Amino acid sequence: MPRTKTSAGGGRNPVLIDLALQGGGSHGAYTWGVLDRLLEEPWLKIEAISGTSAGAMNGAVLVSGYMQGGAQGAREALDAYWGRVAEAARFSPIQRSPIDRLLNRWSLDTSPAYLMMDLMSRVVSPYALNPLGHNPISDLLEKSIDFAHLGEASIKLFITATNVHTGRGRVFRNKDITPDVLLASACLPTMFQAIEIDGEPYWDGGYVGNPTITPLVRESDALDVILVQINPTVRAETPRTAAQILNRLNEISFNSPLVKELRMIALLRQAADPGTGEGARWARMLMHRIATEKLADYGASSKLNAEGEFLSMLKEDGRRAAEAFLNAHADDLGKRPTADLDELLKEV
Repeated sequence: MPRTKTSAGGGRNPVLIDLALQGGGSHGAYTWGVLDRLLEEPWLKIEAISGTSAGAMNGAVLVSGYMQGGAQGAREALDAYWGRVAEAARFSPIQRSPIDRLLNRWSLDTSPAYLMMDLMSRVVSPYALNPLGHNPISDLLEKSIDFAHLGEASIKLFITATNVHTGRGRVFRNKDITPDVLLASACLPTMFQAIEIDGEPYWDGGYVGNPTITPLVRESDALDVILVQINPTVRAETPRTAAQILNRLNEISFNSPLVKELRMIALLRQAADPGTGEGARWARMLMHRIATEKLADYGASSKLNAEGEFLSMLKEDGRRAAEAFLNAHADDLGKRPTADLDELLKEV
């Protein structure tokens, strides 16, 4: 019999968990749903969050809301943030075409405005297209997050961005997180100017960590890490069109840093003597994964579709996935890993 929400955590001792949140544009609404469901469990105590791009936005909004009203405050803050995203999207020129709507597709593949923007981003620099460097998300972040007090939060927050000059990742922590840090973590270089922080330019953190697991190992007391993965890992068909090929290249690139860290955990876990110190802690990490390949069916362009109906649907998908995870693995948390990392060590 499936476990109900009440019985899943009723009377349980608290379990410290870390959250690792991937980026993926509006597909981050799926993560919103996952977080909304996990926050309903009082026995799950969030120790730290590592996020990139949309995962960074979700993480920062959650932490800010939690400071003001605990788990319920975090849920309300996430609802408010994604509501603002949907409201802003109503006035965007990038909308689904009548064909997409008629066929009930959430992609923007036949949207004239999207096709024009996509073409221009391939041949014209964002420094020419948007010389003032305006990003509409900036205003939404200011309204949704109490940046002045993030440094006082009990939940540790780690946000990754890529240094353009060095190609290395930088992990920003609570007291250093500003709207620019979140914009940098989500800064696609073909669409936006690099975000300058402390005199250095930054691009999307997904190129170096999507999300970064290392700070969760080194700086959190939790051993359980729940990875919410929204970037497709597997595609059954070989991409044929130029757009499909570019999209698959981006998916592989944005997953590669995460796969390397997960392989490290798998290798250390298999070692006969993982040793002591940090190596032993890597080996003891209990990895869990909430993901769906369904997001791949919507197409890459749907990551820019922020219609309220689409976001709400993704949220419900995320809630169902988190519910299924809890039904299957609530009793495993704090005891054993549930993500099969050994698969990453097999030869292809």
